Amino acid sequence: MITVDSPESMQELGRRVAALLRPGDLVLLTGELGAGKTTLTRGLGEGLGVRGAVTSPTFVIARVHPSLVGGPALVHVDAYRLGGGLDEMEDLDLDVSLLESVVVVE
Repeated sequence: MITVDSPESMQELGRRVAALLRPGDLVLLTGELGAGKTTLTRGLGEGLGVRGAVTSPTFVIARVHPSLVGGPALVHVDAYRLGGGLDEMEDLDLDVSLLESVVVVE
């Protein structure tokens, strides 16, 4: 078990986990509001070297962060807004291939 006691530690955990991720990987995050899902994803983005501030995708359903270092893009999805489930992701008309990206769904 991993215990994370601060937002900074959660973000650092994300940076470390990012080193293990490869294109096509899917990361599913669950937890109450304020549990640190977006903070962890922010760390993943930093570790993957993606462009743009990683913020909650609540109002846009999905946000794509292209890589600045030649790695996979980060696709950050708010599953709460996907009424039909993850199959709807293909209908979002994203500018990236999900198989060539790291996808984080919260």
